[in-house]
Amino acid sequence: MTTRKVTANIAITLDGRYNGPGGPGDLGSIVRYAATDASRDHMTRMCENATTAVLGRGNAQGFIGYWSTVATDDNADPRDRGYAKWLVDSEKVVFSTTLTEAPWDRARVVNAPTAEAIAELKSEGTGDILVNTSPSILKPLLAADLVDRLYLIICPEIAGGGDRLFEDGLPGSQWALTFQQVGEQGEVAAIYDRVRG
Repeated sequence: MTTRKVTANIAITLDGRYNGPGGPGDLGSIVRYAATDASRDHMTRMCENATTAVLGRGNAQGFIGYWSTVATDDNADPRDRGYAKWLVDSEKVVFSTTLTEAPWDRARVVNAPTAEAIAELKSEGTGDILVNTSPSILKPLLAADLVDRLYLIICPEIAGGGDRLFEDGLPGSQWALTFQQVGEQGEVAAIYDRVRG
């Protein structure tokens, strides 16, 4: 039996939203904290033990293209370049109902129920599985209680509308704060581990 952890990273506002009232593209309450030292240090921590990146199709299309260029940019922040190289080199699992094959190296497309596919992935291989800023994947995993670690950037803003990460109806669970760093703009990088039994 493998001991792979399912981990996930995402940035949320004080009112628990990962976007603003304008929908998925409304990231004004979050994007200004993405390039701070606390966020970049957090990015380094989250991929230290991860060997598999899990993304939704939309994020994969944006992330992989962008980060592929950062991986070879000698002028990029070393933490950005380190994360970019990790993303390029790691196994990538992309959830999609429309793609039939992955247009990226070391990637495969999965069209299956999220919890089932992640449970199967957890039973094979080694290293952590990182659900990479993909709420469409993270939400069903939280509902199925399959997440072992959360890497959160908590942004010191109230969006006042938008999509919430933690929706009503999730199973009750306990989490231990195992790391925290407060950034220069008041953002908090926090690691929460699921407490089981």
